[in-house]
Amino acid sequence: MTARLEIRHLSKTFGSTRALSDVELEVEPGEIHALVGQNGSGKSTLVKIVAGYHLPDRGAELRVDGRPLHFPVQPHDLRAAGIAVVHQDLGLVDHLSVVDNIGVGQYHRTRFGRVDKHRERAEAEQALSRLKVSLPLLAPVRSLAPADRFRVAIARALRNLHDGEGLVILDEATRALSKDSLASFYEMLRHAVGAGSSVLVVAHSLPEVMAYSDRVTVLRDGRLAGAGLCTGDLSEQEIARLMVGRDVATVGRPSAPPGSAGDAGIVVRGLDLGEGDVGEIAIARGEIVGVAGKPGSGVDELPYALTGAHRPAAGTLVVDGAAIDLASTDPRRALLAGVVLVPERRDVQGLALGLRVAENVTLPRVHLRGRRHFTGIDWQRREAAQVVETLGVRPSDPSMVAGKLSGGNQQKVLLGKWLVGGPKLLVLHEPTQGVDVAARQDLLAALTAAAAGGCSVVLASSDPSELSAVCHRVIVLVDGRIAGELLEPDADAVVDAVYADEPQMPEPEPRSVATP
Repeated sequence: MTARLEIRHLSKTFGSTRALSDVELEVEPGEIHALVGQNGSGKSTLVKIVAGYHLPDRGAELRVDGRPLHFPVQPHDLRAAGIAVVHQDLGLVDHLSVVDNIGVGQYHRTRFGRVDKHRERAEAEQALSRLKVSLPLLAPVRSLAPADRFRVAIARALRNLHDGEGLVILDEATRALSKDSLASFYEMLRHAVGAGSSVLVVAHSLPEVMAYSDRVTVLRDGRLAGAGLCTGDLSEQEIARLMVGRDVATVGRPSAPPGSAGDAGIVVRGLDLGEGDVGEIAIARGEIVGVAGKPGSGVDELPYALTGAHRPAAGTLVVDGAAIDLASTDPRRALLAGVVLVPERRDVQGLALGLRVAENVTLPRVHLRGRRHFTGIDWQRREAAQVVETLGVRPSDPSMVAGKLSGGNQQKVLLGKWLVGGPKLLVLHEPTQGVDVAARQDLLAALTAAAAGGCSVVLASSDPSELSAVCHRVIVLVDGRIAGELLEPDADAVVDAVYADEPQMPEPEPRSVATP
C-alpha cells in the first residue's frame, strides 16, 4: 500500500542546534497516527517543515500518495495534495467571523471577482455539521470559547477533506478540548479514516494516544526512538520510556534548603482547580518543589493559579505570614508579594519580543526605580548586564532586540528578569521547553543558585530528568489532587509515578516544617 505521507532523511539545523536528525515517518491511508515526544523533541519542527514554514537540511524527501513534494512546500501544493494543518495556536484571525476563518485562503468567488458569501456560508455550515456543532457564523472568533475556537480551526481543515483522500495534521491542537468533546471529536475523525482519509496527531497526552491512535512514532532529542509502533501492543509506560530515555541532566540537585526545619516561607491551602482541594503544600525557603502529572491532572494549571494569572475556584497562598486570596488576586498583587511566574509561552506571555533585552529585564521594576517621564538608565544597564553575565545570554548585548535571540537565550532573559528582582517564590512552567542542551544546563543552574540564595521554587514540568536533577521533592498530581510525594527521586521513579495506572509511591516522611 502506498503511504499517504512519507518522510525520509529529514534533518533540520538552527545555527549550531540540530533540531531533527535523519527522521523518517510513514502515515498510511485510513489510520490515525500519533507523533509524540517531550517538549523540544522536534515534533512541531517536523510539522512546520511539512507545512512549508521551515526549510529542511539538504537530502530530505517528502511524498504524498507516492508523489514528491518539493521544498520549501508551498501552500497551494499542500492544498492540491489534500493536506491541512492545524497548529498549536490554531492560526485563527481573531477579528474575522467564523465563516471567514473557515474560508480564508480558499474563498469561492462570483464571476465578478467578489467573495461568494452565500456559498461560503453554506460550506462553513457543512464543515461544522461534520463536527456535529452549531456556531454563530457571523460572530468574530475572538468572542468564542477555547473549545469552539478549536472547532473552527478543525472545520477549516476538514472543508476540503474528501472520503478516501487527504491528511489532517493536528499539532497539539486538541489540548483545549474537554474529555467529552475529545471523545466526540475522535469519533468524527474515526469516520473520516474509516473511509480512507488519514490523520497525524502531534500529541502531548499519552492517554489520548492510547485511546484513539492506531500507530505511534516517538521522537527523543530530535531522533527516532520508535517508528510506526502499534499502540495496541504498547502501554503508556512503554511509550513514556521511549520518550524519556535514560539520560538525566548533569546539573546536580542542590543540598538541603538553607533554612531551618521550621522555616516554611510559602504555604498553599484550600487550592481548588476545579476538582476539589489540591491538598496543602508547604515550601521551605531555598527549597525546589517539582510538580508532575499527566495532562489534565492540574499540572498545567497550578503555576498560573499560584501567581494570579488564573483564578481558581478557591485557595490561599501564604507568603511570610501574609495571606493572599488566590480566587480574587491578580498578577500585580502577586508581584507585590514577591511571587513571580515564568510561563510556558515566553513569546506571548513572558517577553515583549519587540523590545530590547535591557527593557525586558527591567520592565517589572520601572514603576519602582524610575520617575515620571524618566525611567533612569544606569540601573537598567546594571541589571541587564547582571542577567547577561550570570545566565550567559548570547550575544552579550543588552541593546539587542529580544525577538532576534534564539529560544534558549530568550528563556534566559525571561528567567533573569525575575531573578534579578529577588523574588520570594519563583513559579515555573516548562522552563526548558524548546531550548538546546547547553541552555538547559544554564537555566537549571540558575534555578539551583536562586534556591541557594533562599528563594522558594515551584517547578511544573513534563520532563522527569529535569525534575530529578534539581528538585528536593516532587509532588504528583492526579485529577487535580496530590496523589503522592517523591523525595529526591530519580527520573525512572517520576515516570513510574506519573504514568502508572495507580501511582505507587512511598508515603512521604513526616515533615517538621511549621506552617504559619
